[in-house]
Amino acid sequence: MRLTHGSENTLFVHLTYVPYMKTSGELKTKPTQHSVKELRAIGIQPDILLCRTDRNLSPELKAKISMFTNVAESAVVTARDVENIYEIPLVFADQGLDLLITKQFGLKPKIRALGQWKAFVARMNNPKDEVEIAIVGKYAGLEDSYLSLKQALIHGAVANELKVKIEWLEAENLEKGKLEKILGAKDGILIPGGFGQRGIEGKIRAAAFAREKKVPLFGICLGMQCATIEFARNVAGLKGANSTEFDEETPARIFFKWRELKGVTDLGGTLRLGQYLCRIQKSSLAYKIYRNEEIWERHRHRFEFNPAFEKPLIEAGLRISGKNPDYGLAEIVELPDHPWYLGCQFHPEFKSRPLRPHPLFKSFIGASYAHRQERRSR
Repeated sequence: MRLTHGSENTLFVHLTYVPYMKTSGELKTKPTQHSVKELRAIGIQPDILLCRTDRNLSPELKAKISMFTNVAESAVVTARDVENIYEIPLVFADQGLDLLITKQFGLKPKIRALGQWKAFVARMNNPKDEVEIAIVGKYAGLEDSYLSLKQALIHGAVANELKVKIEWLEAENLEKGKLEKILGAKDGILIPGGFGQRGIEGKIRAAAFAREKKVPLFGICLGMQCATIEFARNVAGLKGANSTEFDEETPARIFFKWRELKGVTDLGGTLRLGQYLCRIQKSSLAYKIYRNEEIWERHRHRFEFNPAFEKPLIEAGLRISGKNPDYGLAEIVELPDHPWYLGCQFHPEFKSRPLRPHPLFKSFIGASYAHRQERRSR
């Protein structure tokens, strides 16, 4: 790349490891020296070194690394272990990493605006209280499977000056277990997206528990479908209600493949992917949260709500508060007589950012904390 594009258009940043040896009480630079030597052997001279370590590198140690790697001392940067990933930009900014990069490319550095970021990290590290959320998912090793979901919950919690404590629950374990024992102490319940039949009945049971016990429930994609199926079965009286993803012979096809929708034949692939418009009903919970009648959200799913069942479910008390106006597809459902019970067909976690938490996550965390406070006062 450097030969092709020139040194003014390329920058090599090399991540190395500087371990601390407890027995000798010192940081060791040999792994970094050896790593740079191997990199140079294939023709790459790093411009910047990011030195992973659990403590700050002293000026003397940086000078030593610089001497043995032929990297400017100012470009030897401590990549210190931190309590959370959101502290990393501040660690790098303190050492001028951004200025090193802009200088290398001959760019005029922008004015640093780290005030909001510092405030975010401060709120995260000094919460006023905590809130406990149960995520009822498909897998045992849930955290990596729902990484963006976890971060969106953190964003929403920090916006409420709270720390979020997440308990990852495998849905299959809820199919026969006593829900009061498992979910009774939780402040909020979130059922995430996914595919396949595994654990579906456990998710439906979790939705029923949240509806009956007035626990805030947030259903995303498949979670929204499970909540709607539960309502159809247990409130609207539609016996055997299901999605054709789980039961092709169900007598009440609440959800089916979107290409089966009447008049929708030109949609291409099997997934509804990307950003779509959703129009929200005024006076709904969704409108109160978004404060807008039109929103754009990202999708990734195969199955849609069957319009044939709109009337019986609405008559039973379900509110379809958000729809895609182009195809009439249900996007948001909620229960008006519940403190906070909302399901969305889209994936709001994809659009959540640290300084711009998604409004649904912010509101869900706030409602979950209110439920916690209400339980405390009993």
